[in-house]
Amino acid sequence: MKKSIYKMLLATALVAAMAAPAQHALAQDKKTSGNPVVEGWYADPEAKIFNKQYWLYPTYSAKYDEQVFMDAFSSPDLVHWTKHPRVLDTSGVKWVRRALWAPAVTEKDGKYYIFFGANDIQNNNEKGGIGVAVADNPAGPFKDYLGKPLVDQIINKAQPIDQFVFKDDDGQYYMIYGGWGQCNIVKLKADFTGVVPFEDGVTYKKITPEGYVEGPVMFKRKGKYYFMWSEGGWTGPDYRVAYAVGDSPFGPFKRIATVLKQDAGIATGAGHHSVINVPGTDEWYIVYHRRPLTETDGNHRVMCIDKMYFDKDGMIQPVKITNEGVTARKIK
Repeated sequence: MKKSIYKMLLATALVAAMAAPAQHALAQDKKTSGNPVVEGWYADPEAKIFNKQYWLYPTYSAKYDEQVFMDAFSSPDLVHWTKHPRVLDTSGVKWVRRALWAPAVTEKDGKYYIFFGANDIQNNNEKGGIGVAVADNPAGPFKDYLGKPLVDQIINKAQPIDQFVFKDDDGQYYMIYGGWGQCNIVKLKADFTGVVPFEDGVTYKKITPEGYVEGPVMFKRKGKYYFMWSEGGWTGPDYRVAYAVGDSPFGPFKRIATVLKQDAGIATGAGHHSVINVPGTDEWYIVYHRRPLTETDGNHRVMCIDKMYFDKDGMIQPVKITNEGVTARKIK
């Protein structure tokens, strides 16, 4: 009996040993990223490039009380991804209890800063809002930078969530944020310890465009400021992304068109995104979450990547969402 068990265990081990190289080879032979790009329920992805590596920082998509950590993913080519678990969690930020959302990550002077929303505050008497954590490495671990939220009040009717950090050509950092259909822009202090008033004395400028719900993104291309945001309900199929173009970070921003939305044959609820511009090129990607057709749970969201194109007039063309994803693109 013992010999039979031994033979069975040996056979199982041999099969596993033979399968492992095959699976590794299969992973290495991937021609496209596939969508979703990684396994697991994730949303609100922030996409960055650090040290010629692509990085993704998403929200862990689960019930609010379970959203107490954030994972990150890195890739040399957009196709092969490595998971970095729990780059930030509540052990590193004591005032965070739940609803850790929508990271925005930036590098400055050799340090990496992650801006996050936490606790889903509903009024100005609750503790929470937008916080900042810092690390020496893009893979963390990130630890609380301020010991308190950076923004902890509901100002201009904008819930302090869904922050996006934008660095302009002059080196000034701005933070664009807001839920509940309202969006503010603030000027960050050079050391990210607070916000400072603009020249007109206003600290929180409202830049809400028509249709705005949440998830702001800003980038600059050929001298123009592109402002993108999510519309619709995040749990529903009609979640989508629209955009505007302005001459400054303050707009005015007039809605131009929807650029990302559901495809009845592929997925629903495509939204809350970020963008990647390959350095030194005019190649662009959009990174976003969507809900598989087989899923109805609001939290069952996955991270995807597709190409984003501009027409000759600088307008963003409607994004075609795919199951294939994108081909490999290393950074030179």
